[in-house]
Amino acid sequence: MRAVLTRVKSASVAIDGETVGSIGQGFLILLGVGPEDTEETARFLAEKALKLRIFEDENGKMNLGLEQVGGQVLVVSQFTLYGNCRKGRRPSFTEAAPPELGNHLYEYFLECCTRLGYPPQHGQFGADMQVHSVNDGPVTLILDTQQLMDTPRRT
Repeated sequence: MRAVLTRVKSASVAIDGETVGSIGQGFLILLGVGPEDTEETARFLAEKALKLRIFEDENGKMNLGLEQVGGQVLVVSQFTLYGNCRKGRRPSFTEAAPPELGNHLYEYFLECCTRLGYPPQHGQFGADMQVHSVNDGPVTLILDTQQLMDTPRRT
């Protein structure tokens, strides 16, 4: 799975001009699913993302997490995170998960967020959405489970 996580002051997602999800301070997570991803991958990524400490403390250091700042989460499906631009000028999306798997793991990721104490606002899988955000910092991170899970963990 791949996620682009942005620290935001606010964010929202609309479908056909109607806002379907909106948050104040927190994380906007654009989520892409690959064909090899599993529920374990989704659970791992949700835990990793939601426990990041990227909000500034009283000393201006990124040391606080969602819990300390009362943050919220907005998750938007984004299959284009698996776009391959190596050849030509038009991206190929064959490296993204098939829609059935992508939708299942997107929904499972949302469930994981809820279980972790952050019921997310969200878009709709496969819909044409308009995402608005007020980025904070800006602080934007790319999380790729293939890299994160292959890396030996520090104890």
